[in-house]
Amino acid sequence: MTTDLAISGSEPHHDTSLDDLRLRLAPLIADAAVFDGWSAEAVRSAAEQAGVDADVAAYAFRGGAMEMIAAWIGSVDLAMARALPRSEVAALPVRERIRRLVLARLDAIAGQEEALSRAMAIMAMPQNVARALKLGWSSADVMWRLAGDVATDYNHYTKRTILAGVYGATLAVFADDHSTGKAETRAFLDRRIDGIMRFEKTKAQLLRPAEQRFSMARFLGRLRYPAR
Repeated sequence: MTTDLAISGSEPHHDTSLDDLRLRLAPLIADAAVFDGWSAEAVRSAAEQAGVDADVAAYAFRGGAMEMIAAWIGSVDLAMARALPRSEVAALPVRERIRRLVLARLDAIAGQEEALSRAMAIMAMPQNVARALKLGWSSADVMWRLAGDVATDYNHYTKRTILAGVYGATLAVFADDHSTGKAETRAFLDRRIDGIMRFEKTKAQLLRPAEQRFSMARFLGRLRYPAR
């Protein structure tokens, strides 16, 4: 629902579908969820604030809390893409692209930490884990694509799986971070991104053609029989 819009940066047309309505209402529902939880009451509050028929809004989110949370995540994908379009990050090192994209997501949910904590608790329920993992992977995919990643082999999947894990852990820190300017979250994110970059570097070395890798046997052979 959200990835193509996020990548293109297109504005949603709010009157064309329920998906668009969900994206429109999701940030308002998250604001209400700070007090009302991810509930029907939060949907009613968001609908009233947006001037949307309450029954239509209720129908759009008839899937319950996970439907609301999924739409919220989709709205964050869009907010990130608008804040940092691909053309703006293209000249940056890959590490900085990912860092800024994650920070743009955190900026989009600033002030909604309580809603985030409640959302994470709901997503951690056994019946919701599979969908939560899929949503995290999808957001990681949006980030990597905005960062210019064009991998199509298994690197495509490993990069997204690792980034989804880093982003999820960063959200957990962010939700409980009371430091000035979320300094603890930023430091945590920087350490985790450093880990991603080290992993990518190590992986690249391991995947080099065999003739380009260091070989202890070849090295010892050269010591014994030096080239003439």
